[in-house]
Amino acid sequence: MENNTQQKRSSFTGKIGFVLAAAGSAVGLGNIWRFPYLAAKYGGGIFLLVYVLLAVTFGFVLMLAEIAIGRKTGKSAIGAFAALDKRFSFVGWLAAAVPIIILPYYSVIGGWVMKYIFGYATGEGSEMAKDTYFTGYLGEVGEPLIWFGIFVLLTAVVVFFGVEKGIEKVSKVMMPVLIIFMLFIIVYSLCTMDGIWEGVLYYITPDFSNFSIMTVVTAMGQLFYSMSLAMGIMITFGSYMKKDISIEKSIHQIEIFDSGVAFLSGLLIVPAVFATSGGSAEALGKGPSLMFVTLPKIFETMPGGSIVGAVFFAMVFLAAITSSISLMETIISIVMDKTKLSRRVSCLIVFGIILLFGIPSSLGFNVWSEVLFFGKLSFLDFFDFISNSIMMPIVAIITCIFVGFFIKPKAILDEAALKPKSFWGRMFDIVIRFVAPIFLVAILVTSVLEVFGVIVI
Repeated sequence: MENNTQQKRSSFTGKIGFVLAAAGSAVGLGNIWRFPYLAAKYGGGIFLLVYVLLAVTFGFVLMLAEIAIGRKTGKSAIGAFAALDKRFSFVGWLAAAVPIIILPYYSVIGGWVMKYIFGYATGEGSEMAKDTYFTGYLGEVGEPLIWFGIFVLLTAVVVFFGVEKGIEKVSKVMMPVLIIFMLFIIVYSLCTMDGIWEGVLYYITPDFSNFSIMTVVTAMGQLFYSMSLAMGIMITFGSYMKKDISIEKSIHQIEIFDSGVAFLSGLLIVPAVFATSGGSAEALGKGPSLMFVTLPKIFETMPGGSIVGAVFFAMVFLAAITSSISLMETIISIVMDKTKLSRRVSCLIVFGIILLFGIPSSLGFNVWSEVLFFGKLSFLDFFDFISNSIMMPIVAIITCIFVGFFIKPKAILDEAALKPKSFWGRMFDIVIRFVAPIFLVAILVTSVLEVFGVIVI
């Protein structure tokens, strides 16, 4: 039965296609936008060290569980959990809801990125370096909606062509180009900016005096956002994975690619901010506005800054679109599995839904700006909080319990062809059953307390 199911589904042509598509999913705004501002805020090198340690332990374990569940069942998130234990079918529904919540607001941010590419291409670099440019743009109604719609349309076009002809083919092109763009900007910055090497040392040298429990909690939260965990994506991609491909080796390669891009993103942004601000804590702690407000100012001071800015935001766009493709594919896979509709019809339905659901996140900065959740969260921030800080940790906690105590770790290790007594087998068993749930509960509790003002992250 399982083999028949597997044959009917689309599939990646081979290991390279799977790894690049999964890496494309993992490498997104989480790496290029979120990782650098968290690294800047939480001590540079020490945050980087903690993140890498978590990636090779927690990241490996959770990604292994999700990919193996997908390949073992040959189904998307909803069907996969139900196939293994009907009592846990609700987890599939929770996981399926995450990309439905994320993709609309993620696409709104993708639209912002496209606007900046257009701005640099049309000679607006000096205007974009002003403090009021970004807030002024968000305050408009029509243009942000248009760019948002274009971003969703481009995503839908790729997914429309399916796994092999769409997602795999695009990932094989976009991922190498992304790396080339990043290396170009890094080398250019290192060669042209005064004081940047001090910023490099800040970024790569762990300073244990900057370490706190929040360093671990924040890095763990970033891991989920960055590696596309607990949102059904890796389960869906696993269901497209051929049986002769090594899950273990693929995950190691995905992690190297994902962590490598995150490292390069930080190297591209953090030293530049450090150099131009003299290591100012205020500048390093700018948070989400770092990319859209602070970086254009830095580009303006660089020789050929408009070209560098255009290349930078083109790079961010490549990262954003590959992740949005995987988010949309996950949703479409679920629609196809549950309704038996064709890919094309499912794609049109999901395209309409994402457009509709994304409107509040765009209008939340202008005509609906007075609508605030918990007294401080805009629509976009609220959807981000619900998906990343609440639902993803809950899905991950239940997945750990499900694998650790119901279907048992051996079921996953057998699918991945890993021996229980091997290093990775033993680590998987311990982390999935005992270590990960504790950390995940800490992330969940911390996130909720932060929103309600009990603690400050």
